[in-house]
Amino acid sequence: MLGLLQTINSYIWGLPLIILLVGTGVYLTFLLRGLQFRQLIPSLYLALVKRKEGGAHAGDISHFQALMTALAATVGTGNIAGVATAIATGGPGALFWMWVTGFFGMAAKYSEAVLAVKYREVDKLGTMSGGPMYYIEKGMKLKPLAVAFALFASISAFGTGNMIQSNSVADAVNSTFGVPHMITAIVLAVVTGLVIMGGIKNIARATSAIVPVMILFYVTAALVILVMYYNHIPEAFALIFRHAFSPTAAAGGFAGSAVMLSIRMGVSRGILSNESGLGSSPIAAAAAKTDEPVRQALVSMTQTFIDTIVVCTLTGLVLLVTGIWSSGATAAALTEQAFSAGLPGSWGGIVVTVGLVFFAYSTILGWCYYGEKSIEYLLGEKSVTPYRLVFVAAVFVGAVVKLDLVWNFADIMNGLMAVPNLIALIALSGVILAETKAYFEKYRS
Repeated sequence: MLGLLQTINSYIWGLPLIILLVGTGVYLTFLLRGLQFRQLIPSLYLALVKRKEGGAHAGDISHFQALMTALAATVGTGNIAGVATAIATGGPGALFWMWVTGFFGMAAKYSEAVLAVKYREVDKLGTMSGGPMYYIEKGMKLKPLAVAFALFASISAFGTGNMIQSNSVADAVNSTFGVPHMITAIVLAVVTGLVIMGGIKNIARATSAIVPVMILFYVTAALVILVMYYNHIPEAFALIFRHAFSPTAAAGGFAGSAVMLSIRMGVSRGILSNESGLGSSPIAAAAAKTDEPVRQALVSMTQTFIDTIVVCTLTGLVLLVTGIWSSGATAAALTEQAFSAGLPGSWGGIVVTVGLVFFAYSTILGWCYYGEKSIEYLLGEKSVTPYRLVFVAAVFVGAVVKLDLVWNFADIMNGLMAVPNLIALIALSGVILAETKAYFEKYRS
């Protein structure tokens, strides 16, 4: 079964999907005339400084809370383990291709949010519902494609956003602090249940408190290491750019890699980290209190910038400046080695473990919301509470079992999610452009 899933996974995440994902971002970038570059600073201001709109607006949570919920779902094990796996397998050049994916992915993230807010609706529970399933059905009039997305998303939430995360937390806490997996499973399931049973407002309050602190904590530790190894930073960037376009030779425990492998690892891990094009984060964007789809979309696209261009870059640079990237280790173990080499005593292991715990926990909260909104679309509002209960049970199971099958199955579901969403982004690109033009004409006047 594992071999079969690995084979399917390699086909799903093969060159065609990578071209479709990056190509859609490139197309939208040209269509919007590089909006993600032109509007980056105003968008960061809107997301992190202004934070609120004036007046009363339909929606459940603020701009900032919508951003934090989406960031909670994306800033996870991918920022610690995913970056390490990309570099350990594809070489330093993989980080360059993560950047490419991130910058073009910002256009996709912006476009998803525009459509999510434009086509959202109020459900029978009085809360906002939106995302790819709604803009596919209402914008493209293709209900079967919308159902396919919702089905893939509701299943993917149990892998990408649940069991993989709880398993990573249990392994890290056991390795660093010696806490048994069973204890971690119980605690994680309880604290998850306490938050998610209260719905999106509870989730948003929790992520708005956790996400800024956890990112600041991790980023500060990484910056301390980069300051200590400042003389190695130019060499690290030279490695990144050189090996983005030329094969990486074997070094230490690193077996070497071709350019195509570097591209594949950088793009796939970049996408799995920031989820641009997958269609998950617009579900959170749709809940924002706003009457302007473009305004929330500008806030939403900063998620990809923060996740990939900031957090993933810092992880990658720590791996490179400490020289640990070629040790032969991979995933979170490699990142832990790098932070341990850069920080005195046992601080490195503690930073990575604590970061992993909070990154993973926040991802569980964010993805529960994505999953419940997808199942609500499929089965109605009465399915939400049972889904939450099963989701909590899966958190417990994920922390105590081996997950080789789940990892591969989750990757497959993520890839399948992306296809309907990317088709919608291309088909509805005229709507995205019209909304964008109307907003900026109004803003200028």
